[in-house]
Amino acid sequence: MRLLIFGASGKTGLHLTQQALHKNYTVSAFVRNPQRFPIQHNNLQIIKGNVADYDTVFQAIRNQDAVISALGAKSPFQNDRLLIQGVEHIVNAMERNAVKRLVYLSFLGVKEYRKELGFLVNYVVPLFLKKVIQDHEAKESIIISSSLDWTIIRPPRLTNGKQTGNYRHGEHILSKSLMMKISRADLAAFMLQQVSDSQYIHQKPRVMY
Repeated sequence: MRLLIFGASGKTGLHLTQQALHKNYTVSAFVRNPQRFPIQHNNLQIIKGNVADYDTVFQAIRNQDAVISALGAKSPFQNDRLLIQGVEHIVNAMERNAVKRLVYLSFLGVKEYRKELGFLVNYVVPLFLKKVIQDHEAKESIIISSSLDWTIIRPPRLTNGKQTGNYRHGEHILSKSLMMKISRADLAAFMLQQVSDSQYIHQKPRVMY
């Protein structure tokens, strides 16, 4: 499996990279600053680039089997048009390179189906994360309109806890507690599972404890 990870240097991206290498995948990590990337491995290629640069994105996607996006905004309090443009570039480059499988990391707080999740997610979270939610909704729309075999993953609050393998997933699963959460390690494991699994193609599963 040849896997390209956008956002590989982020907290979730590092888990994705480490776990993918553990699965013996051939991994390409797309990062802005290779000198600061802490992982080295014989099966790892580090690609220096910015998703706003279409040509670099296009070349990175060539000959890949699947792509994961774990891109994160610099600030939760302002819109990030460059990230939206970056997702446009990823989708377009995948279509042109005939790379079909995309796993995208979104957020539980997007408006679709949000009413199922209670007062906190419906009314409190959007007050603080309005810009992040708007950006994820824009990026989801781009992905859904594409010809790709996409899966959009919607987790709640992320923690630095251990990988347990004990989590729930599904498009309409509900929280068992007021504070929904999942560790980045478990989230990464679920995302990697989707790369070679067709269960959630063209679906938007939630994943949480």
